Amino acid sequence: MIAVVVNGVSYERAVEPRMLLADFLRYELGLTGTHVGCEQGVCGACTVIMNGDSVRACLCFAVQADGAEIETVEGLGTVDDLNPLQQAFQEHHALQCGFCTPGMLMTGVDLLRKYPLATDREIREGLSGNLCRCTGYEHIVRAIRSVVGRSVVGRSVAGHER
Repeated sequence: MIAVVVNGVSYERAVEPRMLLADFLRYELGLTGTHVGCEQGVCGACTVIMNGDSVRACLCFAVQADGAEIETVEGLGTVDDLNPLQQAFQEHHALQCGFCTPGMLMTGVDLLRKYPLATDREIREGLSGNLCRCTGYEHIVRAIRSVVGRSVVGRSVAGHER
């Protein structure tokens, strides 16, 4: 049995010891925004924030998240009330196929919360663990640059800021 808080909502579930956090989020909680790509921690599509740090959900067992606070892309905003970073991705055309987008957003949120990101090079270095085959990263960097210094705090399912 594990207990976690995901996007501000508490959950308790019995899980198999070998269940990955990505599978727990997707199949147990129905949060399919956490994408599974390489299943080796290389692509970054499964990036979530756990206890304030970005992690690869495909490399973490669900039991390792027991007691953790987890943020997924679903917790950032809603269609009617986008998070500033989500809005910037839309405005700067920072997505194409969208597969990498949830991981890019979660990595971007983590970077924006922790670092001043004074240069585009710093943004690129911060994103270096996330792969995108479509965009060439330029628009993603522009989107992140446009929200540097602004709050990118996510919202719980109920819409309350954390």
